[in-house]
Amino acid sequence: MFNLYRRLRGRRTMGKEGSSWRGQAREVWQTFGNTPRAFRLVWECGRLEALAMATVTVLSAFLPAAQAWVAKLIVDSVVSSIRQGLSPGQGFAHVMPYLGIEFGLIFVGAVAGQLRSLAEHLLHAQLVNHVNTLIIRKALTLDLRFFEDAHFYDKLQNARREADWNAVRIVNEGFLLVQNVITLLSMAALVMRFSPWLALILFGAAVPTFIAQSRYSRLSFKVVSWWAPEARRMNYLEELLTTHESAKEMKLFSLGEPLLDRYHNLFWRYYIEDRAIAVRRTVVSLALGLFSTLSYYGSYAWILWRTLAAAITLGDMTMYIVVFRQTQSSFRSLFEGLGRFYENNLFLNNLFGYLALTPEMSAPAPGRPAPSPIRQGFEFRNVSFRYPGNEAWSLREINLSILTGEKVALVGLNGAGKTTLVKLLTRLYDPTEGQILLDGVDLKEYDVDSLRRCIGVIFQDFVQYHLAARENVGFGKIEAVEDRPRVVEASRKGGAHPVIERLAEGYETVLGRRFDTGQELSRGEWQKVALARAFMRDAEVLVLDEPTASLDAEAEYEIFRRFGELTQGKTAVLISHRFSTVRMAGRIVVLEAGRVTEVGSHAELLAKGGTYAHLFTLQAQSYR
Repeated sequence: MFNLYRRLRGRRTMGKEGSSWRGQAREVWQTFGNTPRAFRLVWECGRLEALAMATVTVLSAFLPAAQAWVAKLIVDSVVSSIRQGLSPGQGFAHVMPYLGIEFGLIFVGAVAGQLRSLAEHLLHAQLVNHVNTLIIRKALTLDLRFFEDAHFYDKLQNARREADWNAVRIVNEGFLLVQNVITLLSMAALVMRFSPWLALILFGAAVPTFIAQSRYSRLSFKVVSWWAPEARRMNYLEELLTTHESAKEMKLFSLGEPLLDRYHNLFWRYYIEDRAIAVRRTVVSLALGLFSTLSYYGSYAWILWRTLAAAITLGDMTMYIVVFRQTQSSFRSLFEGLGRFYENNLFLNNLFGYLALTPEMSAPAPGRPAPSPIRQGFEFRNVSFRYPGNEAWSLREINLSILTGEKVALVGLNGAGKTTLVKLLTRLYDPTEGQILLDGVDLKEYDVDSLRRCIGVIFQDFVQYHLAARENVGFGKIEAVEDRPRVVEASRKGGAHPVIERLAEGYETVLGRRFDTGQELSRGEWQKVALARAFMRDAEVLVLDEPTASLDAEAEYEIFRRFGELTQGKTAVLISHRFSTVRMAGRIVVLEAGRVTEVGSHAELLAKGGTYAHLFTLQAQSYR
């Protein structure tokens, strides 16, 4: 319990306003504001099912009062038949119509319940797809910087956690709340005939339960939300312990049990806090439930007393017993439903908070189309950049031109800023200071999709798609993924064609081991596929980040030999630690600690005797 209250009061302080009753009331009111948005979500993906639930709700709401009234008529009819001395047959004929009505009401109730279950099931199936689509589509619009921020993944974790179920539950609970309100109103006329005070007692007995449920719902929600980082760690550990990519090291380094212990420790830390709230919630609910039950049986006793005093008939007694039982049940369901309704709204705060995220990079609407062909090239003007939340500069005062058709290599130690410069060139980020121009126009003025279509990129951390080989290559230009000749030609350029031809189903072979019939490739073969993907775009600008890092000497030599042919008429930017690859470039740019320190051809930089010459000499000596 100490950990629980330390987290609730210390880790995320609510503040004076949040701890006051006014602040809590405002928080509850704002949370219920998610309800209309949840109904809109459901309406967008299942109008017919939503209308069916609304119809069933109204129909079901009047059934309890109707059943109570029919029960009264049946009992009074039986008593009347006995008093009149009717035969059993005559008495049964007198009662039979009311039995038929009661059977009809029960049948309608059963059909309504089944229709509600069917509509809810169909809504959930559609809503899962709808909400996941919204989450994914939002991710597609966000800048790269979100995906390099741990806090974003916490938001994503919370948004995805049962968001679809909670939306369905809100709608279902909403309809049930409406149903209970209508039921209570329909019974109010019957109850008021007997005693308004008893109705008030039954109502008041249910209020404390709602208050307690709301309080503990809020605590449960906060614990679950604050544990998002730990939940992501558990998911990561589960992936490490169960996937093909990490299986070899798990076994060879005996990492399985130690990481499984970490997984268990994270689980039990969360479980202890969650259990503390669940136990207290149960104890309080039992106590308040006992109070509510006592109020019901007090009302029950009063009805019996009035019947024995001949103040009401046996039929009235039967009706009031049914009405009081149903009223108490409806009140309890109403307030418990409000508690669940509030809790589900809390979880939807996470979903709608995530969907409210907006990209930070500016984009004109509509933006200028990228130039085709590119006539001048790129120019970095006094460009500096640091990653969000990081005080250190990754690039500082970069002034650099990359002319159309030029082959430029970026060289430097790890962390020098080479890949960061490429991210700026492809507008995955915007400079913190300075400008990047394309044909004299700031990149910010261009339509982002148009700009990126003219650039073919392979990063050193390229994606291995566990899909068909044809798609692995064709994704370089998705609209041409079915163009087999183009896919094959790109594969030839990247050196992947011989690899793919040897596979069981050629270009239709699924790569990787994640799915049945998949065939795994070596790292070098995967890189050839990724290189082919870059050539698939047939873009005017080709950016290759460590394009030969995983290739064998023969494959690297072949790429080197054909580099001029493969990049003819294109602007090419190379990043590599292999100087055999770097020599393919006409101009080499040396980066050190985020600054450009040397620029020139291979021969010029060797003659200069600076950093490039030093690194080249060190690497050359390692081959001797």
